[in-house]
Amino acid sequence: MKLRKASAAAAAAAALALTATACGGDSDKGGEGGSGGDKITIGIKYDQPGVGLKTPDGKFTGFDVDVATYVAKELGYDAKDITFKQAPSAERENLIKNGDVKFVVASYTINDKRKAEVDFAGPYFLAHQDLLVRADEKGITKAEDLNKKKLCSVTGSTSAQNVKEKLAPNADLQEFGGYSECITGLENKAVDALTTDNSILAGYAAQPQHQGKFKLVGLNLSDEPYGIGLKKGDKDLQTKINAALEKMKSDGSWDKFVKANFGPANYKNEPAPEITEGS
Repeated sequence: MKLRKASAAAAAAAALALTATACGGDSDKGGEGGSGGDKITIGIKYDQPGVGLKTPDGKFTGFDVDVATYVAKELGYDAKDITFKQAPSAERENLIKNGDVKFVVASYTINDKRKAEVDFAGPYFLAHQDLLVRADEKGITKAEDLNKKKLCSVTGSTSAQNVKEKLAPNADLQEFGGYSECITGLENKAVDALTTDNSILAGYAAQPQHQGKFKLVGLNLSDEPYGIGLKKGDKDLQTKINAALEKMKSDGSWDKFVKANFGPANYKNEPAPEITEGS
């Protein structure tokens, strides 16, 4: 009888200890998939040099990667605690809503349609639609110059449609599966210009193998405020991320990240935008 009581007491103590362990730790830090713990999963792009890129050796580079790492650090996570997950444009909202990532930093333009599904912190960067041309190109200085020229962008790109429908209706639109194909076409003179956000264009132009070959035309064809996407209604996380972004601007880290990732392309550095989401 005594043995039975002792066993029951031991089992109860073990259960209590297990419960304490499960409830303790870093659950308030926003762990992986919303499950707490000392890890965090963040959605980024894998295929945008200068913005978010997974290199062949498995490393991650780019402005968004630097921002994500900085924000995670302010939330209590070291770089080794971060798991980066690929966040294609069409999947960003689902990754957030399903809890597959804690937040997304992936050239994620804030707009009303997306705000109906997720919340944003930021913006932390203001991009503009622009054109990338060969360095010796002198005939394309404005969007209208693309009439009867070959304009390249990725399939389904809103940037290319914006140019063709509103600015250069006679442009010969060439759509490829990825921006790297457009870059190859531009280099080989198969196309005359590539259009998308200037941050993405600057990232490609800044790659060592491309430096000196291309230039940004310097047009502001649209405003693209990049925000950090997070689960709708998570005001606590939104407030913490906004505080991290404010610190990133004030301590000089934002300027450092811009220069490191876009500087080689002679990117025209605008001041960091004012934070408006959740403020």
